[in-house]
Amino acid sequence: MATSTTSSLLNPKLRTNSFSHTNSTRTIKCSLQTPALNFPAYQKQKSSQSCSPSNPQWNIIQKAAAMALDVVEGALTERELEHPLPKTADPRVQIAGNFSPVAEQSVKHQLPVVGKIPDSIQGMYVRNGANPLFEPVAGHHFFDGDGMIHAVQFKNGAASYACRFTETQRLVQERALGRPIFPKAIGELHGHSGIARLLLFYARGLFKLVDHDHGTGVANAGLVYFNNRLLAMSEDDLPYHVRVTPKGDLKTVGRYNFNGQLKSTMIAHPKLDPVSGELFALSYDVIQKPYLKYFRFSKTGEKSEDVEIPVSEPTMMHDFAITEKFVVVPDQQVVFKMSEMIRGGSPVVYDKNKVSRFGVLDKYAKDACAMKWVEVPDCFCFHLWNAWEEPENDEIVVIGSCMTPPDSIFNECDEGLKSVLSEIRLNLKTGKSTRRAIMSDEDQVNLEAGMVNRNKLGQKTQYAYLAIAEPWPKVSGFAKVNLFTGEVKKFFYGNEKYGGEPLFLPKAPNSEQEDDGYILAFVHDEKAWKSELQIVNASTMELEAIIKLPSRVPYGFHGTFINAKDLTNQA
Repeated sequence: MATSTTSSLLNPKLRTNSFSHTNSTRTIKCSLQTPALNFPAYQKQKSSQSCSPSNPQWNIIQKAAAMALDVVEGALTERELEHPLPKTADPRVQIAGNFSPVAEQSVKHQLPVVGKIPDSIQGMYVRNGANPLFEPVAGHHFFDGDGMIHAVQFKNGAASYACRFTETQRLVQERALGRPIFPKAIGELHGHSGIARLLLFYARGLFKLVDHDHGTGVANAGLVYFNNRLLAMSEDDLPYHVRVTPKGDLKTVGRYNFNGQLKSTMIAHPKLDPVSGELFALSYDVIQKPYLKYFRFSKTGEKSEDVEIPVSEPTMMHDFAITEKFVVVPDQQVVFKMSEMIRGGSPVVYDKNKVSRFGVLDKYAKDACAMKWVEVPDCFCFHLWNAWEEPENDEIVVIGSCMTPPDSIFNECDEGLKSVLSEIRLNLKTGKSTRRAIMSDEDQVNLEAGMVNRNKLGQKTQYAYLAIAEPWPKVSGFAKVNLFTGEVKKFFYGNEKYGGEPLFLPKAPNSEQEDDGYILAFVHDEKAWKSELQIVNASTMELEAIIKLPSRVPYGFHGTFINAKDLTNQA
């Protein structure tokens, strides 16, 4: 049975009308963003340049090549814009409203706090997101934006805020050139024009006008704190090491290859084992074999040998799961077919003829010979929230949100998106699977982005905390779901207030009570056009504090929390 929680503070004196969310009468419906772009003035000014600036270090051949390639690109863009862009590539849809970017913000201390920050919260909450440096000149998908980290530091009941771009190779070069020059992986690379943009980009590389040998990723998706380093990640590149300064600011150290050990990309959802302290990860390639590799890092950062996972074609591998003994790898129906670009389509394809399956492999396997595959028909989980073993049943239990249509995020379709929190059981003895919706039809809402108690990752967990992704693509609140009973308690951020991923922060590392902790979430008031950080007691589902932020925080992706001790021990 679902229950809703109003955002009333525990202190009765602070229970003002501003915290009354009228959850019992809240209506959920579909939402498209208002077609209006909001770009910082300096970004608009720079991105209006039609040609690359003359680089004094370029020779006459390079300058001539730059001018010629710019003319070709201009003609290509003009031709592209003669036809309406699909919603999945139209920047007026993808980065409108509070999806639009903001400028960097240096540290602001002593932020206004309504309520009281819990004493146990000491450290820094960091959340990643897509924040394009320049206004797009053609197609743009929300996932294409440059990585920006938003950070709130907590010290003895006070809070500070800063946001900074992650200084990727891509961003540094585009900033120097004064305009976007790297192809947008989703918004631009489709059809014949996508092929043309790739050829233009590599032609610029041939003349050494850009350097694509040191990564083209945006580092905008995941964040993990591992081996004394905060790592910002996107699945198309190596991670980037970002350091938190003593004052609470953020500084990019550089592209991080684990001291020369990592020679391939790494997905943005590596799994940090709470017991062993190891980091488990995947890498996938959309062009050449091996299409998929698995590897791990010891607690001190030593990398294992790569294990090639046998898949017949390049598959989108956004996430995976771990248990105490195994890794669980989904091989699903969203695949990459570069040949589709030749036919004029998108290389991201929903393959209806493919049968989804999950592979189970020993964490410490040296090869994939003993990997067991279990088919799970018509299943696409963009994210997996947890998994655990039930040896008495010879089963692996996987908790994920099953999304339909599977490619709706990437390709325009008329069917509305559904994301159903599901329990998937993989029977290792029979090779069969079962799948069921955890919540009742009455309680069903789209749940996407969130987590379980990170101290219980890979173990049997009772609760998951997931974003209520309605009205899609906005997030109106979060749900605390009992994975055993299906009971759900919903917390809404407020009237015309929307947020993103709820981060669960345990109150103590060894607490016996699984939900003993707090939910942290960035929230934006679309009416007042102001942002805040809400802190909710995960056990009582009551609002504890609101931190008023000095600048707008766009809707973003995934985050983590770095405790105060770890901040002092950074590499």
